[in-house]
Amino acid sequence: MAVDGDDLIHENLIESFRPRLRTYVAVQPVLDLLHFLEPEEKERVRQRARNDGNSAAVDVLIGAVLRKPHPAGWFQAFVDALSNAECRQAANYLRQKLPDPEVEAKNDNCMRMIDILVPSLVGMNTKEVCMHCFSRKLITKDDRDEILHLADNQGLRDAARELLKRIVRCPPGWYSEFVQILFDTEHVDLYKLMGGSSACDTTDETTGSDPVKKSPESSPCQLLDQKDNEDDITDLCRGECSREDATHELSGGVERLPAETCDPGTAAGGSDKADIVLRDYQMDVAKPALEGKNIIICLPTGSGKTRVAVYITREHLDHRRAEGKTGKVVILVNTVPLVEQHYATEFHRFLKHAYKVERVSGKSMLKISFTEIVKKNDVVICTAQILENYLERSVKGEDEGVHLKDITLIIIDECHHTKKGEVYNRVMMRYLKQKNRNRMLKKEQKEIVPLPQILGMTASLGVGDATKLKTAEKNILQICANLDASQIQTGNLKNYSNEPEKKIVLVEDKEKDPFGDVIKNIMNVIHIYANLSPTSELGSQNYEQWVVQSEQQAAKEEAQEVRICMEHLRRYNDALIVSNTIRMRDAFRFLEKKHKEEMKSKTSPDEDHVINITDTERVLFNLFQDNKEELEKLSQNQSYENDSLSKLQTNVLYQFTTREDARGIVFTKMRQSAIALSHWIQENPKFGDVGVKVSYVIGGGDQSVVKPMTPAEQKDVLSKFRSGAVNLLIATSVAQEGLDIPACNFVICYGLVTNEIAMIQARGRARAKNSNYIVIEVKGSGVTEKESVNEYRVKLMTDAIARIRALDPAEYRTKIEGFQIQAILEDKMRMTTKKPAKNELPSEVKLSCRHCSKFVCTGDDIHIIEDMHHVNVSSQFRELFIQKENTALQERLLDYEMNGSLVCKDCGLKWGAMMMYRGIQCPCLNVKNFVVTIKEKKFSNYTKWRELPTKFQAFDYIEHANRLAQLSIDEEA
Repeated sequence: MAVDGDDLIHENLIESFRPRLRTYVAVQPVLDLLHFLEPEEKERVRQRARNDGNSAAVDVLIGAVLRKPHPAGWFQAFVDALSNAECRQAANYLRQKLPDPEVEAKNDNCMRMIDILVPSLVGMNTKEVCMHCFSRKLITKDDRDEILHLADNQGLRDAARELLKRIVRCPPGWYSEFVQILFDTEHVDLYKLMGGSSACDTTDETTGSDPVKKSPESSPCQLLDQKDNEDDITDLCRGECSREDATHELSGGVERLPAETCDPGTAAGGSDKADIVLRDYQMDVAKPALEGKNIIICLPTGSGKTRVAVYITREHLDHRRAEGKTGKVVILVNTVPLVEQHYATEFHRFLKHAYKVERVSGKSMLKISFTEIVKKNDVVICTAQILENYLERSVKGEDEGVHLKDITLIIIDECHHTKKGEVYNRVMMRYLKQKNRNRMLKKEQKEIVPLPQILGMTASLGVGDATKLKTAEKNILQICANLDASQIQTGNLKNYSNEPEKKIVLVEDKEKDPFGDVIKNIMNVIHIYANLSPTSELGSQNYEQWVVQSEQQAAKEEAQEVRICMEHLRRYNDALIVSNTIRMRDAFRFLEKKHKEEMKSKTSPDEDHVINITDTERVLFNLFQDNKEELEKLSQNQSYENDSLSKLQTNVLYQFTTREDARGIVFTKMRQSAIALSHWIQENPKFGDVGVKVSYVIGGGDQSVVKPMTPAEQKDVLSKFRSGAVNLLIATSVAQEGLDIPACNFVICYGLVTNEIAMIQARGRARAKNSNYIVIEVKGSGVTEKESVNEYRVKLMTDAIARIRALDPAEYRTKIEGFQIQAILEDKMRMTTKKPAKNELPSEVKLSCRHCSKFVCTGDDIHIIEDMHHVNVSSQFRELFIQKENTALQERLLDYEMNGSLVCKDCGLKWGAMMMYRGIQCPCLNVKNFVVTIKEKKFSNYTKWRELPTKFQAFDYIEHANRLAQLSIDEEA
């Protein structure tokens, strides 16, 4: 009787929850697991599902299950079948693990909302959404296969309907997971329709698929519930808990699941732990790396290479942890901004919950050594030079340094730079040498030294100077050998790739250029004055190269008159280029600004001190002053403006008037051009009328006459571009490679075409649907010819990669090993023939002012702070310079700050900046401002301290602090 009583309770339980079971039971997988039903009964249920759908079939299934007599254990077998068939919500009802009524009401409203929105939702990209639902466990593998089969045979809309029927069977939390999936798959309108926050409407460049999760701020689900019960429920879908909480099965007797009380700041339906969901092509390219192989991933800009690298990193560390081993991943980048970018937007964001992630660049490593950072963290992102420095330290035994054997995975970003002379290649040469030594150790049956796995990432491998397929293939194989790559992974982007429409705009030369003629006349006067004979056309890049080389030679020979003339000629040449690129008034402003800056440099904060002005400087100052009025007048005459600018205006205005949400980048060559273009657009009301919001981003290097942009300034502009506060970005080549820039619907190369790698990167920025890639010719740029050459090189590269991928594995390995042995031998030969590095004594090194040739100091006076900052520690040095306030230099970084310029007391040339290091003032010098004499031989072309063949003494903080303290005591006494 007890058994009959239990059966009656179970029967009533099933009948009571029949409406819920119709929603949450998927009959097909459940039937496969119900062994007490006869085959004829199962077939009857399947037939009903085929004819009338799943809900009707559930009623037939329940009838079959309830049919008496019941076999022993029938109810538990039914519940187990539901659970094992991923119908967990249905199983929970029968186990009497009932959800909180409020949670249940919320979930019902979400299902009703799906029903209401079906007409709109069936327009989704069903296959892509299906794959994401499977990745996030909203559907089973069988569900996925059936939906994809349905899409191929009956169409995407029918498949979408089936997908929607299946996801609502999940436990509470599915709605916001699905909303997030719509955002991840770029269904922006559907995302907003279902309650997604408009604040989330930004695309993450480095992912190609997965933006940061945001919380829907007021979902339709919530609004529907408020309409039904205004005073009861005020927050529906925002209250949905994380997937981990929502799917957690509670054990024990009859109990209710707790109400969901997630922080509104968490992701839509997810916890603050971000998931990594890869698209199919991303998973395909990652597979060999997940198996531990060295590979190169070559995917277009914006296709999610960095996201793939994060996924590989996590899997690598998880696998090693599961085996009880330590994992250590180092991500190498070639610019400082990329360090912070990869850390903040990718690696730290996705890995911080399970692993320690840190970033290091030359500006962030004063408090703790890189050795300690590597020891204490699982993932380290750094510039390649830092790793190379510490690998070298370990070899020299200066300190512990870092060893390759301590790293288990090295990821090299923009790996096409792994070539001779590049720092990436120096790191990899260490790897290749150890690999070669390991071969010998293995033959001798000795223990080999473990080496890290290598993962290279790039948008384009390039072909170098190759003009033939065979040479291109050799060039790419060399990079593969340098990276010890077992293969190149290119991936099939299919529907994920949006190739922009390309257009080349030709321009007419100016019929008259009186503004340019005046500048050329000034330049010719200077040529005669200094007895110069240039061989290149004024206003060209070749002329600029001649000027730079001549200036270096003049500085070396202490021919100060010639050197000063060269500085002014470079300035006028830049003005000609700006005039041909932007407006004449921008060229004039540039010249006027440089003139004022130079005049200001000749003034001293100390009124009693006078900075010398040479006769040559007076002649050059007067020359500009005599022509200033005419130049300013001509610059206002718009009839002489170049045709390139009008073509740029036409194309930008067209994009903003024909697109609902235009977002674009204009690439230009020079920093002053980027700044001037930005000002021109801001001043032109036509652009404001169509909603153009412009800003510019330029490089951070200090090799130009224009002040560089700091990483913080770059970050601020790019952040505004992502948010929509800026919708037109004027950029130099800094934005072509690596920097995280959102998808655009148009890219314009304004007189800028470099090589095929840069072209692919620039074009890759225009990856939104129906985007445009426009090349506008500028006088003297030769962009039309260069663009044709680059297109040929891209095809050459594509064909070469295809041929390499088609090679027999044994043949590929033979070629790679041949290149590696050759590289090792060439490096050994270089080391043999090369003079011993850093062999000159510091006392043999003398520095003189580049401008006035005044002796400044010897190498003994130069000490190094943390291998980066070269400071003069001589007390006599302070008599040679004047300190000027410079707000642009005020910068605080950990233990030091820069807060003023140092200029020569005699001529006013800027020498460097005053550094405040842990309370001690240290004059920090820039070697490019000096002529260096080594054993009576002069050098004027050093731009970095590390190029000098000497090793400077390390700065001893305690010694200098004690010395200053003693001086203070003496003064008080």
